[in-house]
Amino acid sequence: MNTKQDSTISLLFICLGNICRSPAAHAVFCKMIAMRKLEYNFIVDSAGIGNWHVGQLPDSRMRTHGSKRGYEINHHARQFNVDDFNKFDYIIVMDEDNYRIITGMAQSKSDVAKVIRMSDYFNQHSNNSVPDPYYGDSADFELALDLIEDGCDGLLKKFSLSEKSENDQIETK
Repeated sequence: MNTKQDSTISLLFICLGNICRSPAAHAVFCKMIAMRKLEYNFIVDSAGIGNWHVGQLPDSRMRTHGSKRGYEINHHARQFNVDDFNKFDYIIVMDEDNYRIITGMAQSKSDVAKVIRMSDYFNQHSNNSVPDPYYGDSADFELALDLIEDGCDGLLKKFSLSEKSENDQIETK
């Protein structure tokens, strides 16, 4: 992970163990910003709520399914730390359990405000979460990637509009 600069937007993707959904979201978002040459505008990382997989590569099934779509999902798992509230502008969770646990660790209202649901940025899907594919089959990993791609696209649109809106405000002053 890079060091935060004032001109960057920092995102932390969260799931339960940091071996399926959040490292996939990390890889998907990084590829999307690279394709748009926006790498220097963002700092992206992922973490898990639990410590069971710290230091491990993502689940091989997620790496395989991601690779078929052109994603290199190779983040080494780490556990979320309360200090992450100070390091990131947005903490994006995959489901309601993640939301409840992470907001429960928040030290302030501003920490809680940083926690957002990936599903709030879906444009093509009506799901209310990104279900954990860990105990599922191939179709579950494909669905998770479909939802992650949709959510990452929505997030990128949000930040592009926010940046444009801020620039418009600056120009009109």
